[in-house]
Amino acid sequence: RYSLFYNRLKNIEENEGGLDKFSESYKTFGVNQFVDGGIYCKEWAPGAEAVFLAGDFNGWNPFSHPYKKMEYGKWELFIPPEKDGCPPVPHGSKLKVVIRAQNGELLYRISPWARYVVRDEDKVNYDWVHWNPPQSYIHKHPSPKRLKSLRIYESHVGIASPEGKVASYKNFTYSVLPRIKDLGYNCVQLMAIMEHAYYASFGYQVTSFFAASSRYGTPDDLKEMIDVAHSMGITVLLDVVHSHASKNSEDGLNKFDGTDSCFFHSGPKGTHQLWDSRLFDYANWEVLRFLLSNLRMWIEDYRFDGFRFDGVTSMLYHHHGIGTGFSGDYNEYFGLHVDEDALCYLMLANHMINSLHPECITIAEDVSGMPALCRPVAEGGGGFDYRLAMAIPDKWIQIIKELKDEDWNMGNIVHTLTNRRYKEKYIAYAESHDQALVGDKTLAFRLMDAEMYTNMSVLSPLTSVIDRGIQLHKMIRLITHALGGESYLNFMG
Repeated sequence: RYSLFYNRLKNIEENEGGLDKFSESYKTFGVNQFVDGGIYCKEWAPGAEAVFLAGDFNGWNPFSHPYKKMEYGKWELFIPPEKDGCPPVPHGSKLKVVIRAQNGELLYRISPWARYVVRDEDKVNYDWVHWNPPQSYIHKHPSPKRLKSLRIYESHVGIASPEGKVASYKNFTYSVLPRIKDLGYNCVQLMAIMEHAYYASFGYQVTSFFAASSRYGTPDDLKEMIDVAHSMGITVLLDVVHSHASKNSEDGLNKFDGTDSCFFHSGPKGTHQLWDSRLFDYANWEVLRFLLSNLRMWIEDYRFDGFRFDGVTSMLYHHHGIGTGFSGDYNEYFGLHVDEDALCYLMLANHMINSLHPECITIAEDVSGMPALCRPVAEGGGGFDYRLAMAIPDKWIQIIKELKDEDWNMGNIVHTLTNRRYKEKYIAYAESHDQALVGDKTLAFRLMDAEMYTNMSVLSPLTSVIDRGIQLHKMIRLITHALGGESYLNFMG
């Protein structure tokens, strides 16, 4: 594993002028403006016959601005500034990459590197809007120092309001952050920021990886939100989804160049059976460029302080963890069923973040318990700082569902809470969005159920159900916090 990582890193150093330069590609790919006002466009579309740029700026003429073909399936286009020095593509105008596929069909696509995509009320699909304001938000506050232990408030901007609508970044900045600070949390983990067409996927079916979701506001609103969090000494983590991508092609990455592959494996290997989504080809040079640059952009442009990597188990194994139980036997973690390319990508990502932004934190959402995932890359590990203690919430649900109160086995509970790999840091939690949202019940509802609606008021008599529920709820959280790991997480509300 380490030699695969080492060779890939050496390859990047030799051919791309270093990992730093390679992962900074978000500054050249997509549509970027030069200081003189000229626009430089670059795409990777290996299956395309021809590539053009169309939009409001050229009256949607599909052929007036052709890209020039470069080697390795890349295409580039330079549009000089107007005579008065103004940029040829104004801020806020709509764009599309037009691709002539091998069968001659013209495909209108959103650039994989698009920074802002918006959906009009009356439309189904998202539109790519060129985001280049004359004055972008400037961060005023330094990032907080790296924390020794995290107290994470896991949250979703859109549901962080009692109103029956999608809440905004502004609402979160001014109404929610002060409460998080007041409650004693020192870290916020944000779900559903990377743009996703389907709101009910809670951000896990990403369509535009470089775009902050426009349903909550503009990119500048998000930057302000992170800046205000920093002013309160709160670390901000992004829930990053690099394990798979939405299979939307009109406003997603799928079939970008008209072929089945491009960013993904072709055929059945490129589709996740349970998630109905596309799977990245982590051995592909341009996929590595895309994903590593994606992490850099979120850190450098938006000033996120680190990431929780979603779906790491799905990445680590060719079977994606489907229909597989993990007992802890070492044969489960070493063998041909391990996707070494994906593991190598995670090692590269952690190595890059560690060397360029050592203050950043990375967390792995891995249910399998892959050994050394949270040891440094230099030791042959995966390079993560923490992993989520995913067995703990499952244990609480099992106990509440299956056992009477007097049958709770203290030894079994303590064993589950302390059963973790030596010298790998864990984040303990009694429940996260997995338990609270996805067709499931929160612990409070499991303990008190219907009486939550009728007997939670000081005006109604205290019942034994509510009394027991609240006491157990507090004790579950206390023991999880005390024994479960080196950090703690709680889902909003």
